[in-house]
Amino acid sequence: MKIELKEITVRELTEGYKDNNENGVVGYGGKLDIRPPYQREFVYGDKQRNAVIETLTKEFPLNVMYWAVRDDGGFEVIDGQQRTISICQYVNGDFSLNGLAFHNLQSDKQKKILDDYKLMVYFCTGAPSEKLEWFETINIAGAELTKQELRNAVYSGSWVSDAKRYFSKNSRPKIGDEYLSGSAIRQEYLETGINWISSGNVKEYMSKNQHEPNANELWLYFQSVINWVKATFPKYRKEMKGIQWGFLFNEFKNQKFDSQKLEEEITKLMLDEDITNKKGIYEYILTGKEKYLNIRSFSDNQKREAYERQQGICLKCGLKFELNEMEADHATPWHEGGKTSADNCQMLCREDNRRKSGK
Repeated sequence: MKIELKEITVRELTEGYKDNNENGVVGYGGKLDIRPPYQREFVYGDKQRNAVIETLTKEFPLNVMYWAVRDDGGFEVIDGQQRTISICQYVNGDFSLNGLAFHNLQSDKQKKILDDYKLMVYFCTGAPSEKLEWFETINIAGAELTKQELRNAVYSGSWVSDAKRYFSKNSRPKIGDEYLSGSAIRQEYLETGINWISSGNVKEYMSKNQHEPNANELWLYFQSVINWVKATFPKYRKEMKGIQWGFLFNEFKNQKFDSQKLEEEITKLMLDEDITNKKGIYEYILTGKEKYLNIRSFSDNQKREAYERQQGICLKCGLKFELNEMEADHATPWHEGGKTSADNCQMLCREDNRRKSGK
């Protein structure tokens, strides 16, 4: 991995600046992709954008930026996109600061910005794996990129550009948004889709598909997941947002379910006050694993009452223990109708309780 620190003037940065909307933003004499097609959209508000320009006019230093050096001799902005676009828009006359556009400034003030102000930029050259490791490191050190934005930069190409068309752009098809958490513009929808189709092997999947002409496989898979969810659970609830549906689809897509019976069971579970994680009901319905429900625990008072009632004797092994050596347990298991109530609380020694629950 080769990393070089360069000083770039604002004039050099803004030369050849063009905003091509969906096709990206370029500068630095046309050699720099400021916002490659795979990157996020411009998200700075007026206050943030103005702060960047005030930093320049007051000759304060901006944070260092990072560019990736491409094989064709061009560059791509990895970190610093929002600051770079703010500078280019101001010099281009797209907005004014304190009532003055760039062209309203005296020539000496223009020159101070264009030629005297130096931006510190790291030029990063290396293999994809080296770049990813480096970008992850600088992200920890304070850069604002998400993990998926870092991966997009490292595995940039035709596949990422096409995938963004479906998952990241404001003009994307709004399919399945109600089931996803995070932000499309920060690449989190795209990350979720890749995570599902790859069963958690996101980097491997992106590396394998980097130079594919399109992301049709991913898009068709994602639509299959959403259609399966809607068919299996026709009634939408807010708890369905953010569930890892792709993993459930991968495991259960070939099983047959009675949607009406599932809905009846879901309604019953939603009304159960002992279930503290209502979102986990859907995973429980399919897997049968109670861990997803986070069944309500017994209170300290209930534990103390049961302990005194049993006189400190474990109901399994018959030995006596201190309170802090015992754990509360449902005498009648929750799945058999037992409630988290004082009369259903029993105290077992730690070993017997964990043996019973399979911990």
